[in-house]
Amino acid sequence: MSAESKAILEEILRLLGFQSTIEEHALDEGPLLEVKTDDAGRLIGRKGQTLVALQYLTNRMLFQKDQNAPKVLIDVANYRTQAREALIAKAKEAAEKVRRWGDIVELEPMNGFDRFIVHHALKEDPSVETHSVEVEGTNKKAILLRPKH
Repeated sequence: MSAESKAILEEILRLLGFQSTIEEHALDEGPLLEVKTDDAGRLIGRKGQTLVALQYLTNRMLFQKDQNAPKVLIDVANYRTQAREALIAKAKEAAEKVRRWGDIVELEPMNGFDRFIVHHALKEDPSVETHSVEVEGTNKKAILLRPKH
């Protein structure tokens, strides 16, 4: 795992005035940096928006230094881990509907990180395929699940 990503995140948090420690973990999707802080709510933000921005900024800075560096995931107070597990459960539930009824199922619009989790969770499923589609009138994308032929 890249010590560089941890150092970048530590510096961002220090500059923002957060006192924290960071633990590194390995996930299937890539390295996870888990932030431990007393001010988790402020760092997560409304609906996780601050956390998403922090992860984006860290990855952009990491990419500037090493274009081959894997994208890092950042979590605070298990917010992202719990959201990830709920999203995977929702994706598998939708896949079961596709298998059972043979219909196309559309999941709600979501950000790129969440779409990545859904695609990754179902990529090995032999009976379901996933596609991101633009939602008309927005800049968001939804995921369609359909039977594989």
